[in-house]
Amino acid sequence: MNSKKFTRYQEDFTCEKCGFSVKGNGYTNHCPQCLWSKHVDINPGDRQATCQGLMEPMSVEIKGHDYILLHRCQTCGFIKKNKVSPDDNREVLIKLSQQPF
Repeated sequence: MNSKKFTRYQEDFTCEKCGFSVKGNGYTNHCPQCLWSKHVDINPGDRQATCQGLMEPMSVEIKGHDYILLHRCQTCGFIKKNKVSPDDNREVLIKLSQQPF
């Protein structure tokens, strides 16, 4: 049985979409440059997903005072919501916010 408990997993990585070198802080789950992610977790931080597909940023929604980025896995179609980071590329976020999901 999988627990939905968050596991902080700090790691650096190279974005497989744009090649940007990302310095992780334990909460980093997407590239701050192109906003693409990778389907690596079943529950946040567990690194248990076997899919490993690239996750395309689809849109941005506002929930209260938070901006939420929606990703869809290009391999299996899984959709995941992630909070926007202060380091995220604002130009890409603005473009995504203008696209309906």
